Amino acid sequence: METFGIEKLGIVNPKAVYRNLEPAVLVERALANGEGVLMDTGALAVTTGKYTGRSPKDKFIVDTDGVHDKIAWGSVNRPVKREVFQAIRKEMVEFLSGKDVYIFDGFAGADKKCTRKFRIVNEMPSQNLFIHQLLIRPTKEELESFGEADFTIIVVPGYKCDPEKFGINSEAAIMIDYEAKEVIIAGSQYSGEIKKSVFSVMNYLMPVEENILPMHCSANMDPETKETAVFFGLSGTGKTTLSADPNRKLIGDDEHGWSDHGVFNFEGGCYAKCIGLKEENEPEIYRAIRFGSLLENVVVDPVTRKPDYEDDSITENTRVGYPIDYIDNAQIPGEGGIPKVVIFLTADAFGVLPPIARLSEDAAMYHFVTGFTSKLAGTERGITEPQPTFSTLFGEPFMPLDPSVYAEMLGERIEKYGTKVYLVNTGWTGGPYGVGSRMKLKFTRAMVTAALNGELDKVEYKHDDIFNVDVPQSCPDVPAEILNPKDTWEDKAAYDAQAKKLAGMFEENFKKKYPNMPENIAKAGPHA
Repeated sequence: METFGIEKLGIVNPKAVYRNLEPAVLVERALANGEGVLMDTGALAVTTGKYTGRSPKDKFIVDTDGVHDKIAWGSVNRPVKREVFQAIRKEMVEFLSGKDVYIFDGFAGADKKCTRKFRIVNEMPSQNLFIHQLLIRPTKEELESFGEADFTIIVVPGYKCDPEKFGINSEAAIMIDYEAKEVIIAGSQYSGEIKKSVFSVMNYLMPVEENILPMHCSANMDPETKETAVFFGLSGTGKTTLSADPNRKLIGDDEHGWSDHGVFNFEGGCYAKCIGLKEENEPEIYRAIRFGSLLENVVVDPVTRKPDYEDDSITENTRVGYPIDYIDNAQIPGEGGIPKVVIFLTADAFGVLPPIARLSEDAAMYHFVTGFTSKLAGTERGITEPQPTFSTLFGEPFMPLDPSVYAEMLGERIEKYGTKVYLVNTGWTGGPYGVGSRMKLKFTRAMVTAALNGELDKVEYKHDDIFNVDVPQSCPDVPAEILNPKDTWEDKAAYDAQAKKLAGMFEENFKKKYPNMPENIAKAGPHA
């Protein structure tokens, strides 16, 4: 039996080892194992059990001498002893004995100069299908010459940790050992943990080894001029939706690097939210759900095998993973130019931020390190309704280094290339969550389009004194009355109170988290 070198990982006596199986075979094996059902579109639909989102309290970084002084330790990047990592890892590989083992050897980083090789070891063929579609898939020749992986990720959801024995929080564990170049994911079947572990690894390697800024963003470009835009934002703020523009080439929907040559995708696939998905609103994503795609926690009718994208009875964080070439206008390989425009996406549950605002260079740095949004239901365990949150760099859970490392890199690039920066609120208007309504997608699309094509360079702006940003007073295909959020509220005094409340939260957060940030950046934020 061919083992493809897994004995080096300590996996002994597997039933069989399969490497880089085609999606059709993985789907067949997943169905045979009872891991999911085949939808009417041909996509494989699975449920992920207890874990329907990332579990940040179960994520750890192995604290070793080689990385200790580089990691921004705290409530997000929490240390674990290597002995604990190794003990859990030992039990995980023992669990795989006598079982089929699925390997995917693939790449992260479309820019060949800084590509990293990843080996993903899976217990479940459905999860191997997921990562097969999400990473960059090697050609036959590249697979034959793959050699040793730069990083290995071992994923065993069937193995449940003993939290008392190991001194951890639950039966799940997501642990990264940057020195040993390994990741273990135990106890959780939510495939987003695999994807984000790759991202966390790249977010460590790229600044340290390549002087490349890693970004939690989507990216697209004009097919004719090649002008590129990036969209920062946490899950649920619209990165995937807004970058999947039929008039532009999609570079990628979530994870990118910014080098001296331009932007490049870390991935070879997309991971889109499905809740409320409609073909008329998001045709590219809707049509990508076909054979080879993997849906997580979408309710499927057992008779018709049709999905109900409105049903959130399992979770609101319903997801689909698919290869990027399922998008008709995908840019392959996933490389673009130097960004002309940067968009910071936020979903403001207070309903007080402007739907679009222009940022100065200092304000851009302020909002990048602040990363304000509202966590949306289902994205993490325990979140059932939007909650205001500040996530450094619009991706704090995945950024292991000190925030100033990434912030300085972005600031240098914005200044060097004259990149324009806008803050876009895809959240609520006319009142807070529960009173107002979510900003209409067609208006957000129109505002983003105007920012990208230069239309917003030609309009009048009004300075918002509370949020300290410049707000356009007109925009093609957008009603003027929605551009100034106070105008959408019936109770103007209530708006003022909410705006000052949110501005105060900005100030408090900034003083607490970034006391050493330069004064010019600190002053560029909101003022209560």
